[in-house]
Amino acid sequence: MMLTVYLSGEIHTDWRDEIAEACHGLDVSFTAPVTDHAASDDCGVAILGAEPDKFWHDHKGAKLNAIRTRHGIESADIVVVRFGEKYRQWNAAFDAGYAAALGKPLIVVSLPDQQHALKEVHAAALAVCDQPVQVAHILRYVQTGTLP
Repeated sequence: MMLTVYLSGEIHTDWRDEIAEACHGLDVSFTAPVTDHAASDDCGVAILGAEPDKFWHDHKGAKLNAIRTRHGIESADIVVVRFGEKYRQWNAAFDAGYAAALGKPLIVVSLPDQQHALKEVHAAALAVCDQPVQVAHILRYVQTGTLP
C-alpha cells in the first residue's frame, strides 16, 4: 500500500531527510511545506507585490503558504509534525490541529521537555516520538507489519 506522508514543522534541521533515508525500500511518498525560510516568508510579496507594512507582508505569505499546507495535509494518508528545540512553532501546532480536525492519523515528534506545552497536541496524536527514526519505524510497521 502506497502511503503519502506530509512532514510538517521545524525547518532548521535535516529531520525530513533522516526519515526519508530510514524509509528506503518502502512505498512512501513525502510532501512538506516550503522549507526555505526566506522563500516562505517572502513568497507573498515576491508574487503579489510589495507591502510597506510588515503585517500585510506576512499576511500575504501566510495565505500563499496555506494553499500548499492545506493541500499537503488534506492529500496525506499520515501527517507528521515535528516541534524543534528552538523557536516557537505556532504553525506546527496549527498544522497538527488541522490534521486532527480532518481525522488524519497524526504522529508528533517532540522533545521530552515539551510534554507540558504540547499535552493537547500529544493527546490528539496516535504516536508521540522523540526521534525522527521512530517515525520511519512506525511507517515500516504500518506498511509491512514488521518491527525494527
